[in-house]
Amino acid sequence: MIVGVPKEIKSQEYRVGLVPAGARHLIQSGAQVVVQAGAGIGSGIEDAEFEAVGATVLKSAEEVWKTSDMIIKVKEPLVKEYDLMKKGQILYTYLHLAVVPDLAKVFIEKKITSIAYETIQLPNHSLPLLKPMSEVAGKMAVQIGSAYLQKENGGKGVLLGGVPGVRRGRVTIIGAGVVGMNACKIAVGMGADVTVIDVNLDRLEYFDDIFGNKIQTLKSHSQNIEESVLRADLLIGAVLIPGAKAPKLVTKNLVSKMSPGSVIVDVAVDQGGCVETCKPTTHDDPTFLVDGVIHYCVANMPGAVAMSSTIALTNATLAYAKKIVEQGVDKAIRSDVDLAKGVNTYNGFVTHRAVADALNEPYHSLEAQIGS
Repeated sequence: MIVGVPKEIKSQEYRVGLVPAGARHLIQSGAQVVVQAGAGIGSGIEDAEFEAVGATVLKSAEEVWKTSDMIIKVKEPLVKEYDLMKKGQILYTYLHLAVVPDLAKVFIEKKITSIAYETIQLPNHSLPLLKPMSEVAGKMAVQIGSAYLQKENGGKGVLLGGVPGVRRGRVTIIGAGVVGMNACKIAVGMGADVTVIDVNLDRLEYFDDIFGNKIQTLKSHSQNIEESVLRADLLIGAVLIPGAKAPKLVTKNLVSKMSPGSVIVDVAVDQGGCVETCKPTTHDDPTFLVDGVIHYCVANMPGAVAMSSTIALTNATLAYAKKIVEQGVDKAIRSDVDLAKGVNTYNGFVTHRAVADALNEPYHSLEAQIGS
């Protein structure tokens, strides 16, 4: 199998889908690895480091896509990459197809086997390939939100940690998953007044056990959301339903009632966002205002800390890539239920129910397509 690693082209996306140690591992498993020239530069990795482990460096993205049986990326293909995909190719990356219907149509037309990092799921319902980037994004959300609260950045001028005699900044986190946990760690560490909201009481109990009386936990319903959002200086959206669009838990009307200079960081924007006023932004132009409230909705936040993110990502994705290389994609899917949950499209069909529902496409059982 030939495994290709193209350079990411999303705005200021500095991560790369594979590090040299990962390339070496796949080569030892029997793969040939081709890497686009300069693909790792943003993560501090030189072409020579890939060549040193036996990978071949190709000049262009076109060469990488044309040569490869499986493409390993970080982010979903953009429009200019659609024509580069070849029929029957395997694509292993973050996809978030629920909010990219045009890309799904290309996958269906070209019979791409698309394996989404974010929907590979363990028996305990955890998402092992989403987890490292969720950890990064959760921690970044508070750091970024704190910076935008500064007056020179348009914020209300609130210090999250406060000082003696002055109230602490108020942080509301909607969602008690991996993003919420990591945002909470940083917010508590900065000394903020933190409220965490979730529908799952077991998760809230866990947060209470970890953070004690340093935070307040609330059951997710409209009244608790409204009261907590209105008092927040910084609101962090951290809601996730694997494969599906995020529910709009914070309405436009509610945002209009927030105090001017408040900040919203919607980490759920990859799946459409849990705040009604949010829309995807880029690192080039990361924020916009709605009713005086700053919105930060960058869809690839971890790309800003590429050196850390790339290593963390490969640590998580490599084992499944190795299995695909050694067994072939069909056998790997049959033998690994967790990996099978990552298959969003196969042989021209949408094979993940939540993705199919979000796209209003027919759902086709993966088992029926590949056989048992």
